[in-house]
Amino acid sequence: MTLSTHVLDAARGRPAGGLAVRLEERDAAGAWTPVAQRRTDPDGRIKDWGRAPGAGTYRLTFDTAGLSDFYPEVTVAFTITDPDQHYHVPLLLSPFAYSTYRGS
Repeated sequence: MTLSTHVLDAARGRPAGGLAVRLEERDAAGAWTPVAQRRTDPDGRIKDWGRAPGAGTYRLTFDTAGLSDFYPEVTVAFTITDPDQHYHVPLLLSPFAYSTYRGS
């Protein structure tokens, strides 16, 4: 299983390079445990988290302060059901809105 993300800054019309992103996993008790923290590359991407997450519930927290005056951070929770698949979680950010989806 692989996990990637891509952050696009819609206000500037370009990738959000250098953005801090934290990956956490939820345990059986519902507590979040840090897994990794990375920064997006110049193209706004993170392709390697240092380990392949298995099945479970995860969240990515994007440090969007400076890109959005309204959203200092964006958190996206998701569930990995098939660890043999690739999971891609993109974030499109604008000053007063954001969207995400499961990409390919």
